[in-house]
Amino acid sequence: MIDYKKPPTERDVLEWLRTGQLKLPPLRFECLTTTAQTDSDWDLVIEAIWQEGQARFLVECKSVSTPKVFQAAIRKVKDSSLPSDYLPLLVMPYLRESQLAELEQKQISGVDLCGNGVVVVPGRLTVYRTGAKNQFPSYSPIKNVYRKNTSMVARALLAKPNYAEVRDLREEVNARNVLVARWGKTAMSLGTVSKALKRLEDDLIVDRGEGVRLLKAEKLLEKLNLSYDLPQVTRIVSMKVDCEPQELPRLIREKSELVMAPVVATGFSSVSWYAVMQRSDILSVYCPRGAALLEQLNGDESDRFPNLELLETEEQPVYFDAREENDFLWASPVQTYLELMTGDKRDQETADQVRSYLLNQLAGGSR
Repeated sequence: MIDYKKPPTERDVLEWLRTGQLKLPPLRFECLTTTAQTDSDWDLVIEAIWQEGQARFLVECKSVSTPKVFQAAIRKVKDSSLPSDYLPLLVMPYLRESQLAELEQKQISGVDLCGNGVVVVPGRLTVYRTGAKNQFPSYSPIKNVYRKNTSMVARALLAKPNYAEVRDLREEVNARNVLVARWGKTAMSLGTVSKALKRLEDDLIVDRGEGVRLLKAEKLLEKLNLSYDLPQVTRIVSMKVDCEPQELPRLIREKSELVMAPVVATGFSSVSWYAVMQRSDILSVYCPRGAALLEQLNGDESDRFPNLELLETEEQPVYFDAREENDFLWASPVQTYLELMTGDKRDQETADQVRSYLLNQLAGGSR
């Protein structure tokens, strides 16, 4: 049974479906298998049965009902190629009437845990039910493990997908955290890592049967993207530094060592390491001591043609898993992907290349 006093996990939603609690008269539903044999990226196969017939659905489960998650689920359904004898079904904790209407218009079936839903079998059947109250009105995750500092647990799994013990994962998280390794930030505790893993396990993204093993990299990337917030930047400075473009990274590294502060290129400035895209003439970097670094640089902040953009921030995920190339730290492929996904259509198309790079790296062995 769903406990409406606390937010559901994807495991809760799947169990709700498996145990036959989905009801939308005159339809009844039967769970056929826990994983769609035709596409492992779907969560379940269920069959809707009514007096005149039946239809099979590939199920996409979501444990939150935010508009962003709803739209992302619709995009996935529209972009997926389903077998001719299957239809898509979206399951969320709550679906508003406007969302049900949108689903019906797009010929996509969707049901919630509160009794609302629309089931569309083109040319044969449409069942539409609304009016049930949202039983999760105060739903707000205590901690979103895909956002801010705890997202580094997920990011570490995308860098290295298998660990013998939880403490090994904790060591990996802290080793890849540039602000811990090079600037004295407090290391992540074993308890925080364990709590993050519990949610990842509930969301069926990791398996903890023997050690810790990443199961669904694509799903994990999707959740990181849906939860990503731009870092809080305390200062942004654009300036022209008297230096040849190819020498600028080396110069910044040398000056950053003088002020004992790490510098990492932003994802937008790191794209060319992971995708076919020409890097901007402006090198954009993160630094936790921006003011101190600026004092070391011979540059003009009033110049109309800057070649350096400095973003001062102490947010740890943007520095996490930075990759050293040519004696300079560049953003990780995950950070690069997430930043590109906040951009325009061209940026998002490039993000697809970074995503492919990342998944290929996982398939071929972690770095």
